[in-house]
Amino acid sequence: MKRMEDPNHELVERARVGDPEAFRVLVESHSRPIFRVVFRILGNEDLAEDVVQESFLKAYRSLPGFDRRSQFWSWLYRIAVNCAYDAMRRERRRGPHTDLAADPGFDTLASEAPSADRLAASGDIRRAVGRELAAMSPRERAAFVLRHFEGRSILEIGELLGMREGAVKQAVFRAVGKLRKALAPVIEENHEPAV
Repeated sequence: MKRMEDPNHELVERARVGDPEAFRVLVESHSRPIFRVVFRILGNEDLAEDVVQESFLKAYRSLPGFDRRSQFWSWLYRIAVNCAYDAMRRERRRGPHTDLAADPGFDTLASEAPSADRLAASGDIRRAVGRELAAMSPRERAAFVLRHFEGRSILEIGELLGMREGAVKQAVFRAVGKLRKALAPVIEENHEPAV
């Protein structure tokens, strides 16, 4: 299987030899998607911003050792996910305060003017999803986020997380199962027939 040419190749090579403008362009083009993934994993905007900065700093320092056989974006995502794992461990030692349910990305209603009941149900679902994501292992959460929020393939997720394909499938399957179980009572409660 022929490897696709990395669209960042020229910029990476320029950054490797010390061109700060090239690295700035790489940061600008990748910071938003990296933030989105890290925020979904951590559920805290301030912490996600810190992790994105830490990720780019680590990437810059590690650029001379970048293996040109892999895609730059996958290498960078892997650094960011590992930094997010580290942040999760630090935060768990401090105690829980992350509120994944506050993530506006979970509030995706189709209607432009939803009813009060629908807004309440959406809030209940968002909180249940947030609680369950916060309770998942870092790998389950990252695999789920990359698969269902970022649309990455199982193969890509494996590369990003350093996992075998079967392990990725298991992590996503377990995460989906946990979410279904957590959401079942909320959905049932909010879909009771009116009397």
